[in-house]
Parts: sequence; C-alpha cells; structure tokens
Amino acid sequence: MAKPHDRSGSVNLRLAGYACLRCESRFPAELSVDSTGCPNCRAVAPANLFPVSSPDVLDSAPAKKSAVAAASSLWRYADALPVESHESVSLGEGLTPLLHLERMGRHFGLERLFVKDEGRNPTWSHKDRFSTVMVSYARLMNAKVVATASSGNAGASLAAYAAAAGIGCVVSTFAATSGAMVSQARRYGATVIPFESKRDRWSFLAEGAKRHDWLIASPYHAPVVGSHPIGVAGYKTLAYEIVDQLGGPPDWCILPVCYGDALIGLWHGFKELKQSGRLDRLPKLAAAEVYGSLGQALKVKSDVLVDCPMPFETLAVSIGTQRSTFQALHALRQSGGVAVSVVNEELLDMQGQLARREGLFVELTSAAPLVAMQKLIGDGVIRSDERVVAIATASGLKDMDLSGGSTKTPVKPFPSIGAALAHVEERGV
Repeated sequence: MAKPHDRSGSVNLRLAGYACLRCESRFPAELSVDSTGCPNCRAVAPANLFPVSSPDVLDSAPAKKSAVAAASSLWRYADALPVESHESVSLGEGLTPLLHLERMGRHFGLERLFVKDEGRNPTWSHKDRFSTVMVSYARLMNAKVVATASSGNAGASLAAYAAAAGIGCVVSTFAATSGAMVSQARRYGATVIPFESKRDRWSFLAEGAKRHDWLIASPYHAPVVGSHPIGVAGYKTLAYEIVDQLGGPPDWCILPVCYGDALIGLWHGFKELKQSGRLDRLPKLAAAEVYGSLGQALKVKSDVLVDCPMPFETLAVSIGTQRSTFQALHALRQSGGVAVSVVNEELLDMQGQLARREGLFVELTSAAPLVAMQKLIGDGVIRSDERVVAIATASGLKDMDLSGGSTKTPVKPFPSIGAALAHVEERGV
C-alpha cells in the first residue's frame, strides 16, 4: 500500500474550505474530497463542492493587480486560485487569444462574435487550466500518482503536467476515443488503460485510490457530480481573461458541456469579478450538449438529472454523456441561461465553416458552441446587437480520426479491471 498523501491542510493553500453548490453547506479545507461530492447531499441529489477562497482573497484579489500580474500564464490570476503562484506547475497555459470572427459574425448576423481559442494551450485544450492547478495541488499534497478517467483531452493534459511535476500518471479511457489523444498521453509517460466499457474506468480508478492512494482528478462515481474541485477552480481564469480582453463582460458565453467543470468554473469567475466591483452585470451562459439532459432538466424545473436516450453515436466524444451534472444545471440557472442539443452533421458542417471562413481548425466538440449559437439566433434568444463569446475548447488536430481527416489509431482495451490493475502494478505505478 502506498503511503497516503498529506491531506492535513498544513500546506500553503489559498483555501478556507469547500462549499456545496446545492445545499451551501461549508466544509473545512482538510476534507478528503472524492467524486461523491457533498457529504450531505449524496442521498438526495448529489452535488459537487467548490473551493472557498480565504476572506482576504474574496474581498480584494480579483479587483486588484496580482503580485504576479506580469506572468505569461494564467498564474497572473493566482490571487483567485487555491494554490500560491510560487507553488505552481506551469507550462505557460492560459492567456489564449480572443478572436473577433468578423466573417462568421456577418454570416450569422452578429456584429460582435468572438471565439476564445483554447487550442493555443500547451497540450492544445482548455483542460490545461484544470491540470496546472490540480497537479500543483497534487505536488503540495505529496501525491505519488495522479489519475483520471478521460475521453482524451483531460488525460493528455494531466499526463503533461504530471510529467513536468515528476509525478506518476494513470489515464483510464475507452476503446472508442481518439487514438491521437491516447498517443499524446503515452508520449508524456502516462500509463494508459483503455476499457471496452466506459463505466469500467471508474471502478478501476476507485480501486487505484483504495489500493495505492492515487489522487483522482476526474469523476469516478455515479451519478457524476464533476471533477476534483481544486482543479475546477482553474477554469475561473477563463472569466478573468475574457473580461480583460473585452474590457467588460459579454452578453453570452457559450461552451460545449459534458459534466460542466468549465461551465461552473467560468461562472464562479464571473461572479467573483462582480463581487469585487469589476463588473456591473453578469453574462448569460449557454451549454452545447449532445443528448439533452440539461435542456430536459431546465424544461421540467428539476434538480435531478436523468439519463437521456442515445439515438445516435456522437462524434463529439468529450461531451457524449447521457446525463450531465447539477453543477452545470446550477450555473445555467443562476445565469438565466439555456442548453442546446447538437448532432454530428451540424458539428461537421460548423467545423468546416470555421476553418474555411476564419482559418480556425477546431475539435468537433469545439464547433458545438457555434452550432448552439446559430440555433439561439434563429429562435430569437440571442439578438444581433449582443456580444457573444464562444469557447473553442481544443484544436482540430486532436480528433482527426473521428472527424474523418485521417486513419484511426486502434486502441486495444483491457479485458477486465483485474487485468488493468495487474498491468499498472507490474509497472510499479
């Protein structure tokens, strides 16, 4: 049995504790967080926790210039993150460009359409915002191994930052994922474990946490509440950058959404900026999803999300869940936002339009916000004079085998959880 990493809270963190997004219960910073979320809500409607900043940070940090404001990464916003900047494991992530899409805007009747191009991050996806904070925390906690269940981007990103920190990394994935992203994670030195069944990934991680004290970054229990709260806080920097780049808030911010980690992180960033006095209003959020669980929950006004049917296999594997999370629903409701479902043909068409009209090649999932935007304009929800930011979460090079641009690299799954555990144990992970 590996020696448990230090969860004593004695390390230098900007953390007053955790708060439940649903019942608002407060928990100490020493709480051992797992993917079951709030201890009080588990039996009712499971909900994720979110880090609560120290009082002095909440009072002033987003409103003032950070001591590391000149940093050429998202760590210039370290005053609003749970880890001190001098403890960071950074590859230069964040500060991605906000591009004014004039031709696409004219085509859709929007004067002010912008794309936040997260494909410019070190591993070419927005997951680097999560990984830099999560791995910085893992190193502070003396974790020997970080692990994640991933359809591709999260695993590749966590592997890169773990390599930079000198920490072991295990990525549990599935056979239908993008071969390019599996190869990327392996190049960073991660132990990659594919399974035929997506659900086996979680059982495998639960055993790894139990047997070897792996620090798990992703969900690994059902129903899903979201990823580890410390890493999710990294997505707050999306809001800070957008506000700095626009000189104020957009009217709408549209994201591709699976379990809503980026969505809730972004929303908390905007709320903290308003609390600090930098914003006089908040934007509305829109979630581009595939199978419609968020849209259904909003429609019936329920806190409980249910599995939606899968009438087709989505090519946007990173948002291909039948059921999203309360944290995503919470962010949409608080912002007065909406959820829009998208299908493969729309994603392929929009990916091509963006490449041809603007010279941007994005992952299929990253085309989803623009598909959602087009539908919302058609329904009269988004007006032509509003300022809209779509977040393109990853580069198109990430899933060319899924979008039809190249031959798929075969991913051979492990036959069982026992075989997978034996493999990692043989490697000494």
